[in-house]
Amino acid sequence: MSQPNISVCIMHSDKINFDLFGDYTLNDQKVKFKGRYSATLENGRIFISDAKLKFEIKNGSTFNSDEVETNMFLLRDVLIGIDFHWQKKENQRFMGSLQFVIENDLLAAVNIIPVEHYLTSVISSEMSATSSPELLKAHAIISRSWVLAQIKKGQQIKKSDSLYLSKAENEEEMIRWYDREDHTLYDVCADDHCQRYQGITRLYAHNAQSAVENTKGLVLMYNDKICDARFSKSCGGVSEAFENVWEPVKHPYLQSVIDYKFEPEGYELDLKDNRTAAKWIKNSPHAFCNTNDQKILKQVLVEYDQKTKDFYRWKVEYTQEEISALINTKSGYDFGNIIDLIPVERGESGRLIKLKIVGSKKTFIIGKELEIRRILSKTHLYSSAFIVEKKDIKDGIPEKFIINGAGWGHGVGLCQIGAAVMGELGYSFDAILLHYFKGAVIKKYYN
Repeated sequence: MSQPNISVCIMHSDKINFDLFGDYTLNDQKVKFKGRYSATLENGRIFISDAKLKFEIKNGSTFNSDEVETNMFLLRDVLIGIDFHWQKKENQRFMGSLQFVIENDLLAAVNIIPVEHYLTSVISSEMSATSSPELLKAHAIISRSWVLAQIKKGQQIKKSDSLYLSKAENEEEMIRWYDREDHTLYDVCADDHCQRYQGITRLYAHNAQSAVENTKGLVLMYNDKICDARFSKSCGGVSEAFENVWEPVKHPYLQSVIDYKFEPEGYELDLKDNRTAAKWIKNSPHAFCNTNDQKILKQVLVEYDQKTKDFYRWKVEYTQEEISALINTKSGYDFGNIIDLIPVERGESGRLIKLKIVGSKKTFIIGKELEIRRILSKTHLYSSAFIVEKKDIKDGIPEKFIINGAGWGHGVGLCQIGAAVMGELGYSFDAILLHYFKGAVIKKYYN
């Protein structure tokens, strides 16, 4: 079996400016295109224009090049870090083909590229290309496994007659999760919602390319199926189970893992319990990902991520005015003043699966973890592993909320900072993988 191609949505807009470097054909016709162009969406129709011409193309039309290794295209003003504190725009270069499709009344630019080329960029986009070789090889296998699993899952959803649902709501609660199943016109997106992919913009060193080449075709498998391998920045000392973050499906290889060689002393690890979770979160137990070593952190945290200093344990404070405005705006409900934030259900890492918001006008339960993080921050709270303290209570209404938390991200699967520490300690890529993905095996999937 040869490697498949993958389609990656890079950006959405009503106008997309792009440059073609080298000869490209449109839908494999004979006419050659090179230079600077704009794609616009006008009344449901796609138009391509340059300084001289303007012509209409069909939805799904693709600019192709026979020289995948040398020709490239540039997309201008690509938005990265969507909804995060470091959100910004940048110009990005890509190999492969450029496709334009209409999605949600906007024009989408989609890059179609062989998986191995995609992975080289992902490894460099998710972390520094100068990271340790064992960490990069481990991440290459995870990213390859994840994207191939998503392609297969997408194919299964399309074949299924039933509607895929990621939200359950009634008068008392709203539970939803955010995965990539809403991508029906392409395989994955290019931002943190899937995997960071920024074309060849991030290829600063050869290490990432070597890691992909040295692991070509290798994937994590469980019961002869490709693993839906996940990763986050910092698990906070204990990783989370898949079903507590996304759909209620239990994957044996994505269960909770203590991020060290042995259990830390002085702690009970039933973090579903609020009492033990509070002690865990308010302290700093030893773990692979509990590090402030800048040499290691720079391997995992690219430039804009390095603005985040406190990720293993962190604290956020809100006034009543701030938190009520935030929750009312982000949730779309009028809770009035926020009286309490009550943990309803926690996962194995202490991450909240369900949170009850008690307001002066409304009480409601929300979940899962990303929905909780989304509603309690202008961008995204670092994680849902947190405890809440109320201060200066007047007439039953707190004037201040203090949120103490642990970890950065959903915490499922590989902990990137923990894996970076393991790499520095001399662990091989397979040892790193099998630490986080218990029971999985590494197999060759294609040549």
